[in-house]
Amino acid sequence: MSSQTSIVRITVIGAITLALAMGIGRFAFTPLLPMMQEDGLLNIMDGGYLASIHLLGYWLGAVFAAKISWSPKVMLRISLLAIAFGTMGMGLTDNFTVWMILRWICGVCSAWSLVLVSNYYVKYLADNNRSAYQGWVFSGVGLGIAIIGLGYLAFMANQIDSSHSWLITGVISFLAICALCLSMGPEIPNEKPTTYQQETKRSPLNWRLIAAYGAMGIGYIIPASYLPVMAREIIESPFVFGWAWPIFGAAAFISTILASRFQKRYSNRQIWAVSQLVMAAGLILPAVYPHILTILIGGLCVGGTFMIITMTGMKEMHRVAPPQDVMRHIAVMTASFATGQMIGPLFASFVHELTQSFTASLIFASVILVLTTAMLIERSPKRKIVRL
Repeated sequence: MSSQTSIVRITVIGAITLALAMGIGRFAFTPLLPMMQEDGLLNIMDGGYLASIHLLGYWLGAVFAAKISWSPKVMLRISLLAIAFGTMGMGLTDNFTVWMILRWICGVCSAWSLVLVSNYYVKYLADNNRSAYQGWVFSGVGLGIAIIGLGYLAFMANQIDSSHSWLITGVISFLAICALCLSMGPEIPNEKPTTYQQETKRSPLNWRLIAAYGAMGIGYIIPASYLPVMAREIIESPFVFGWAWPIFGAAAFISTILASRFQKRYSNRQIWAVSQLVMAAGLILPAVYPHILTILIGGLCVGGTFMIITMTGMKEMHRVAPPQDVMRHIAVMTASFATGQMIGPLFASFVHELTQSFTASLIFASVILVLTTAMLIERSPKRKIVRL
């Protein structure tokens, strides 16, 4: 197999893996939440609990990803298969406790998948001077979100209920994952790095990057959990509010590809900082003027930046962390992100219960984003200049 063919294969596998692990494992719940509400299966507060338990799983998955004894290839295959079965399981029962368990499992496995793809597939492209392809790998998340959004729009148009929507999504995911598992090559190893390497070469963590990345978790999670619900509160027609999620995903898909071009001229931190401010603006707009148009623009702003921040954050951590310890650094950064995500849904749902609005939580998240952007400033003690 030629080098170029191998690069394309790895890029495609990485993108599809993230489309399944994140687009479905992490984000399928978001467009299904208003459908589940319509079916009388849960309310906003229940949705907040399910989102937060999922994100607790995501947090635990990120924290312990580097400590699991399985080989990376086995770990990735198990994670993806568990996501498929967990998605199917959501449609097989209406027991809330079982739903909590299934969403927790999908959270753990989504984090494992992201850490593994970032540590092996993205690193492989960088090591082979193919960094331009990294944007295509991360675009898989947006592609998965957009496909899921369009699929659920079609389900609503054909009056398919939420339970059958979960089942159909799970079955299709399972078939895609089986094909994906058979396509994995030596870019992701069959053997886990030795314990000696992991324990004796630990390096100091960059807490400024970790904190800023965690703030992004708070900032994006409210629209990422409730954007279709916010749109539905203004316009009840699924043919209008149903477009909020596909637009969010399309923005995420396109943004990562464009960001790869920006990186020829700007640093990771510069792109990250600008993206974080754009995200903050996207939260403020629907808070100041609740309207379907501002919600869709907000979706573009948040959808168009959260994967850019994810991509540039991972690449920046690869740049500053020692190669032998980078998986631990990525795992801690992902855990920080997951901590922010856990705070967001519960806070937003609690505020919504009190005020019947997401305005206060959107403003709070926007302020946090603006304040933590300063943490991305990198100071040079030699020349006493400040650069991003």
